[in-house]
Amino acid sequence: MQQFLLFDVLNPFWWLAMAIIGFKAVAFVDALIRRDDAYRAADKKPKAFWLILLGLSLGLDLLFPVNVTSGFLTLAGLVASIVYMVDVRPAIKQLTDGRGGGRRNIGPYGPW
Repeated sequence: MQQFLLFDVLNPFWWLAMAIIGFKAVAFVDALIRRDDAYRAADKKPKAFWLILLGLSLGLDLLFPVNVTSGFLTLAGLVASIVYMVDVRPAIKQLTDGRGGGRRNIGPYGPW
């Protein structure tokens, strides 16, 4: 048993698979905590679409072994996660100021 675990830790593809799963988990959690109306305001697909897409991608990688070199579903899910993190997340974050409020350093006499 120890030899099996040691082999996994020394295998660079294992580390790559763990990084992919971690990235997908971060994208899913980020999509989960964003407000639903922010997606519409940013003119992006609805929150439910991204939750289903990212959740299926993460769930399939957790249920089945991640095959980095030839796993079509793994790579397709990775592309979806990258699109979310590079395109959708910054648009939503810009609208909500990252905290969900939409206000940016506004004092009683204007911005500061």
